[in-house]
Amino acid sequence: MLKKQYLKAKKTCKVTFTLPKEAANEAKEVRVVGEFSDWNWETSPVMKASGKEYQTVIELALGRKYEFRYMLDNQKWENDWSADDYVPSPYAGVYNSVLNLEIVEAAPKAKATTAKAKTTPAKGKATTASKAEEVKPSAAPVKVKAAAKTPAKKAAVKAEKEDLTKIEGVGPKIAELLQKDGISTFAQLGKADVKVLKGIMEKAGSRYKMHDPTTWPQQAKLAAAGKWDELKKLQDGLKGGKKA
Repeated sequence: MLKKQYLKAKKTCKVTFTLPKEAANEAKEVRVVGEFSDWNWETSPVMKASGKEYQTVIELALGRKYEFRYMLDNQKWENDWSADDYVPSPYAGVYNSVLNLEIVEAAPKAKATTAKAKTTPAKGKATTASKAEEVKPSAAPVKVKAAAKTPAKKAAVKAEKEDLTKIEGVGPKIAELLQKDGISTFAQLGKADVKVLKGIMEKAGSRYKMHDPTTWPQQAKLAAAGKWDELKKLQDGLKGGKKA
């Protein structure tokens, strides 16, 4: 997860990088490695354990994008689960996370709007009061109940999906393709026929034909069963999802 704090005067942004401990697979040391550290483990910031996650803060220049990934014990890579974007790396089937700091004007515009609101407090209060008066006589309780139900349904839908990028060889784009074909959980991927998976890749175009899904169901079955140690051992012998 990425949290940004724009520093207008310095033309920089303090970025908080966060990785859940469940994604770190009990790693002893976690670092965020990327273009800002020249992809060098030694010069990359160490992430400190805090509760159920690892965190570190880096101050970066605005006006560009940065590719990065999390590295565990200088051996295994992990993507940010909610990066701004994902782009293919030089290695087949592997994607890098993207931090986008190109939109420099976003913060100043927000402040300008706030300033205008403050210069006309009387109008703002009058508008709020009038709106409140209109709502009271109407069926307000009905609106409150309807609003409460909507997020509950959305939360239920999100809970059904699992992070398929934990499967070696499955990047964010491939995970999207699988979800479109009704494969959104480890259990579903574990039951999928390899021929069906190959068909999904071929249907997506030449860019995805090179991917070999042979080990995906095997990995997914271990993930669905919560056998993360066994999954890690299996993945250590794979390269881009293929047996080395």
